[in-house]
This record gives sequence, structure tokens and C-alpha cells, in this order.
Amino acid sequence: MSYDESRFSRQSRSGTDPLFGTRNDSALDSGRDSGRDPLAGRDASGSPGGPSAAGPGGSAATTAATGPDATGDRRTAEPTTTAAQRAVPPAVLEDVFDDPAHGEPGRDRMAIHVAWEIVLLLGVLAMAFLLYRENPDVVRVDTLDSLLVFAAALGLLTLATGLTLRAGTPNLALGPVAVASALHFAEQSDRGVLETVGVAALAAVVLGAVVAVVVVGFHVPAWAATLGAALAVVVFIGQRSAPVVVQSGYDATGQALYFFGGFAALALLGGLLGSIRAIRRAVGRFRPVADPARRRGALAGALAAVVLVSSMLFAVLAGVLFAGDATTGPVVPTPGLEWTGLALGATLLGGTSVFGRRGGVFGTLLTVVLITLFVTYARERGWDVSLYAVAAATITAGLVVSRLVETFGRPRSATVREEDWLNEPAITRTSGWSELRSEDRDSWSSGLPPQPADRRLDPWGSGRWGSDDR
Repeated sequence: MSYDESRFSRQSRSGTDPLFGTRNDSALDSGRDSGRDPLAGRDASGSPGGPSAAGPGGSAATTAATGPDATGDRRTAEPTTTAAQRAVPPAVLEDVFDDPAHGEPGRDRMAIHVAWEIVLLLGVLAMAFLLYRENPDVVRVDTLDSLLVFAAALGLLTLATGLTLRAGTPNLALGPVAVASALHFAEQSDRGVLETVGVAALAAVVLGAVVAVVVVGFHVPAWAATLGAALAVVVFIGQRSAPVVVQSGYDATGQALYFFGGFAALALLGGLLGSIRAIRRAVGRFRPVADPARRRGALAGALAAVVLVSSMLFAVLAGVLFAGDATTGPVVPTPGLEWTGLALGATLLGGTSVFGRRGGVFGTLLTVVLITLFVTYARERGWDVSLYAVAAATITAGLVVSRLVETFGRPRSATVREEDWLNEPAITRTSGWSELRSEDRDSWSSGLPPQPADRRLDPWGSGRWGSDDR
């Protein structure tokens, strides 16, 4: 049995087909050439062009893949954005915490910060009571002034750490810079306090500028660059093998109240400014929100450089306060990493997220006071507690607090939108490509000649293949 191929070939584009009748294929060919499908509601890729699957009020399915432009053609959406982000209107994105293109809709929930700061306040009151019961003389003027100077120095390091976290440029060199500044002040303070502090500040600015050039210019993680800077500063510290006595008669405890008051004012001001959307977004522009290797722009780089240099200056002032406390004795040369860890732990324990996005108002101040009271209480009890141990404990607890802040502080509306997106019920289509395909299939099959029933019952039977009259 042979088949005539000519029966299945078209005579012409507009001619008569012996099998399907008269057909005009010019429309189909022109549709192929122009990239348009002649069937209404479909483009060349075969995707439906009817109403959106998400209904009139949502653009979840259709606009997530394609969308009409001004000329009526279909265009592919940008692959760098998700459907949930495109579904958020610009007015709602004004309330997001991150960049408008990558943020979460809604305002941050501050209840977790308020609750945690109440816990910190209760901890401060409890520790103050224990310290007073252990040594009532702690409230004397000289002892209290020493506590205030210590708290102010630790507070400056904590402020610098929190600022760098908020900017997405964590600085791990703050502790070594503070110790190096204290050693320099102890050695050179006899030449004049202002001159000595000025030289230390200038050196810190140069170091901060070098780190900023590396971080911003090469767009590398700040923690890696600042760790290298910290190791370089440790080399400078390692040149001193014995404690250094302060060469001048400067005593910072005489202005202890002013130093602590200045730190408290900066801490509260920073917390309040951090709650303002525009300032918070501007400071955190350098923080990555998508690909961490992608540059964030010139303005973001300039702000990151300013933050890095400013944090170095804060560390210098902290070191001067450490050395200027006459009650602590000579300045001991240490690597300074314990102060970096203690400042980082105090920042996290105060409610600032380890990702740098969220933070409270009073948390930094309360945490610094709490750590100062604990260190003093441990000394009064005769406990041999290393600052490294305190730093490790505060960092561990701070990471737990950071997880709570991220869990209960993110916008509530973002979670609701995500659940609605995931649990959206299936929508039955009344028209579209499926019906077009069904109608098209019926119209093509209806043109075929009817086949005998006996041959359809057993198409593989011997009557078809084994008969002698082939």
C-alpha cells in the first residue's frame, strides 16, 4: 500500500486543499512574519492576551510576565524584579525601609523595640541595686565620675559601631584605633592636650580615608577592609611592651558629666534620626539589597566614606577618654579587639539589627549603662571576668535580639500580602487560549472524512495487515 504525498500538500496559499477544503494561509504566514498571531488575543509566543488571570484588581499573573505598552504590543517584564514588588504601588513604597525597588511595603513595627527597651531598663535598675548593695560608696563623686567616663568612652565606640552597621560598612578597627589613640595620648600628652588629640585625629582621618577608598573604590565588604586596618594598627600597638603612664596631668573625670551627657544626647539623637524615613534610607544607601557586588552609586559611596571616617574619629575620642581617666592608672597595650567586640555586642543588645536596617531609640544608652554597671559589679565582687568573655556574651545575646527585631519588627502588611499571593485561589477562565485551542481543534478534526467503525475497533488486527488483497 502506498501513499500519495500529493494529497497532503497544499496547492497554493489561497488555493483549494483536497483534504480541508478552501483555506487562505496568507493570514497565517503574514502573522508569522510580523510576529503577531492571527488568532485574536494571542501573540507569537502563544500566550493568552485576554483578561488578566488575577482579575481586574491585581496584576499577579499577566503583568508578572508581560504587559501592554503604549503601542498595544506585548513586552516582557524586567527579570530583576518580582511580581510581588511590581504589585506594590509607589505610594505604599514610600513607607518601606529599604530602597523603593527592593523594599517591603508598610511601616516598621516599633512595639518590639519598646518592649525590649523596657527589659533593658529593668536590667539597669536591677544591676544598679546590686552594685549599690555590694558597695554603697559607688555613688561617691570620684567613683561615679570614673563610671561616667568609662560609659562615655564605651558609648562612643558603640555609637560608631551602630552608625557603621546602619550604613552597611561595619568597622572592625574601632577597638584597635581606640587603644592606639590612648597610647599616643599617654606618650605625647605633655606637648599639649589639643595638639596630641589633633595629631591622633589626623592619623585616624588618613586611616579612614584609605579604608574608604578600598571599600568604596573597589566596592568590597567593609568588614574585610577594616579587619585589615585593625591588624595594621595592632602592629603599632605591639611596639609597646609595657603599660604607658600618662605624661600630662589631664584628668577627664573633671568633665565626666559633660562627656556622658554628650554621649547620651548623641545616642538619643541618633535613635530619633534613625526613625526618620528619609535619613534612614540615605544613610543606608550603601547597604546591598540585591547583588552585593553591584555598586550602589556615587552618593551611596560618598556617604559610606563619611561614615567610615567619622567612626574612626569617634574611636579616637574614646581612646582619649580611656587614657584620661586618672583612676585607671597606666594605659595597657592590648590588641583592642575586645573593645571592638564589646562595642558590637552593646550595639546588637541595644536593639540595632545586625543587618543594620532596624533599631530603637533608647537601646544604645541603656545597654552601655548596663554593661558599665556589670563590669563595675564584677570588679567589686572580685570576679576575674575578661572583657573578651563579656564581649562574647553580649554578641551572642545581641544576635538573639537581632533575630527578634527582624522577626517582629518588619512591616505587617508585607506578610499579609505574601500570604494572599501564595494562597490566592485558582480563577476559572471563561475565555482565552484554552477555548481557542479547543474550538480550533474541533474545526480541524471536523474536516476529516469519517472512518469506518470496524477499522477503529482493532487498528492493529490481522484483517488490516495480514489480508492478501493488499
